[in-house]
Amino acid sequence: MAGFPFSAVVGQDQLRLALILCAVHPGIGGVLVRGEKGTAKSTVVRALTALLPAVDDAGVTRPARLVELPVGATEDRVIGSIDLEKVLRDGERAFQPGLLAAAHQGVLYVDEVNLLHDHLVDVLLDAAAMGRVHVERDGISHSHAAKFVLVGTMNPEEGELRPQLLDRFGLAVDVSASRDVDVRMEVVRRRLDYERDPQAFARRYAPADQELAAEILSARDKLDGVELSNRELRRIASLCASFDVDGMRADLVLARTATAHAAWRGGSEVAEEDVRVAAELTLPHRRRRDPFDEPGLDQQQLDDAMDRADEDARAGEPEPPENPEGGEPDGDEPDDGGPDDDGPDDDGPQDDPDGPGGGVRATDRPSAPPSSAFKAKLLEVPGVGEGAPGRRSRSTSSRGRVVRSTTDRGHGLHLTSTVFAAAESQIARGRTEGRLRLAPADLRGAIREGREGNLIVFVVDASGSMAARDRLSAVTGAVVSLLRDAYQRRDKVAVITVRGREAELVLPPTSSVDIAVRRLQSMRTGGKSPLAEGFLRAREVILRERLRDPQRRALMVALTDGRATGGKDALHRARVAAHLLADASVASIVVDCETGLVRLGLAAELARELRGGCVRLAELSAQQVAGVVRAAA
Repeated sequence: MAGFPFSAVVGQDQLRLALILCAVHPGIGGVLVRGEKGTAKSTVVRALTALLPAVDDAGVTRPARLVELPVGATEDRVIGSIDLEKVLRDGERAFQPGLLAAAHQGVLYVDEVNLLHDHLVDVLLDAAAMGRVHVERDGISHSHAAKFVLVGTMNPEEGELRPQLLDRFGLAVDVSASRDVDVRMEVVRRRLDYERDPQAFARRYAPADQELAAEILSARDKLDGVELSNRELRRIASLCASFDVDGMRADLVLARTATAHAAWRGGSEVAEEDVRVAAELTLPHRRRRDPFDEPGLDQQQLDDAMDRADEDARAGEPEPPENPEGGEPDGDEPDDGGPDDDGPDDDGPQDDPDGPGGGVRATDRPSAPPSSAFKAKLLEVPGVGEGAPGRRSRSTSSRGRVVRSTTDRGHGLHLTSTVFAAAESQIARGRTEGRLRLAPADLRGAIREGREGNLIVFVVDASGSMAARDRLSAVTGAVVSLLRDAYQRRDKVAVITVRGREAELVLPPTSSVDIAVRRLQSMRTGGKSPLAEGFLRAREVILRERLRDPQRRALMVALTDGRATGGKDALHRARVAAHLLADASVASIVVDCETGLVRLGLAAELARELRGGCVRLAELSAQQVAGVVRAAA
């Protein structure tokens, strides 16, 4: 079946341009495509391959390849590893190339890149930026060229990439389905025509694709001759400084992208229009400092930044000659930015109805803004698991430090143990000198210990006793801090609130933790405190999730003062529910939110029933929490 032509794609102009610029200059570092399902992300990426120049491979000309990297790929499969079969058969070390070598001078496509393990994303982005792969492992030292167009697609609803990884992608594009009826009709019409007769459809758009391919090749040839003047370089630096991006990668990528765009439009030097287009593609994803920051680039902000950059660009040029009429030159106007921008205003975070904890509660109480967020470093599930790769609890893993060997060969080669196992049989095999004689039975695997991501279920007491403004502010700030920590450690999260007579699952288990913060904005408060229902709901959520993902261990975090209400036996029922949760082998910690001089200690009693830890809200810090959880194990 013929592939869908690149020229036949309707809309998605910015995505098409980003892909073309990376084809012109692969050193840009790839494209991250973010968008909802059904927006033709994969279709556009696959169509790009046909536009790339043919490849000279060992004297043979072949078309450029599209190499797809599955989410479950191992590091050996991606970068290559020792050819074990050749070692055992011939006694020679040999390198077996991986997917990066196969993608050389083509396209490497990673669908759902946000679900790929972080260390593999790092490997891909390093190779895309450097154009080479360096392998130092298993006694092998190898390096080979790997120049490819890296494209990753993702649905933000399934979880975000960490800001550190976002920054490693050269360009980022957000795509969405058009709301224009005519455009939607044309999309459906072309897709149906393609499905009816793929070959005829491809022939219809072949001339347009051939023209695009020729333009890309021409732009590649012109690339080295495009001049980047100091004026435009100063404009680039000013833009990056205006948006306060971290590091210098943004400046470099913006310069490469602007140069590629100038070559694409046929220019001999970078102009202001090239810089603006490059900024729209390189800066939006680099503005995200926090998982709860909204992505994107406001056009008004970009206009203002371009105006400031233009002033900076002109300021860097040689000063004009003195006024021939003897008049005084105009002085620079005072900078409107600076200290005045730091003063209080009505749009500050303390009054932002859209910020975490903002808005008006369902009880019409004014919302309490979250208190200052703290850094939660580690909140760990006891024991050693086998869950999804992450950064929280200990687990057996394909990465990490080697802790022991095993006869199971599916864990990667443990070279030392393999040699020792073979050494015991050398006499029986008749070896007196020369190379070691190996047999399949000698192979030993390596058991490695790494880190896993967990399911963190927050049970938030939103009852009347918790609704005091100062306490609610502290609780909201604590939850936001813990959610930020969960984001960084690659966890799934769920949020349950308890008030009145029910426990409400306001957020089912998800990897998109920024949604949890938005749900907290509309959290209702007041009424009774049905903690028993909260614990039972948490148990139900965790047991159901175990069926879907048996290897992912759970941790329940309850934020409450322990004052279960809603009947004479409310506290007793809460204790029974806590006991049931503990019997389900769920690790837990209770954050005691009780305040005042007289403390009832009810939260600590619930922690004992849960067989978990307990820490006061005011003492919630990384070292204390980690110690409490481990001590309770």
